[in-house]
Amino acid sequence: MKATIVNFRGGKHTQYTNQMIISPEGVSKREQAEKLVGKAVTFTTKGKKTISGKVASAHGNKGALRVIFEKGMPGQAISEKVDIQ
Repeated sequence: MKATIVNFRGGKHTQYTNQMIISPEGVSKREQAEKLVGKAVTFTTKGKKTISGKVASAHGNKGALRVIFEKGMPGQAISEKVDIQ
């Protein structure tokens, strides 16, 4: 399943660079998003390196997901595609 990286997870004064908010294709409700919790996520950079992560929880009521990656993500990753296994 494909998904798009929406933004970093963060608050008013903080930004967690290893946690991203993603929006999966075809998912529009929180109940659908909660079924994807625990799945593996991979991001492939332009240089063909892969950064893997895991879906931690649903984010909001419109089907977004919070993903924790193994290391910090680059800012260029925003609006790029990821794969959910």
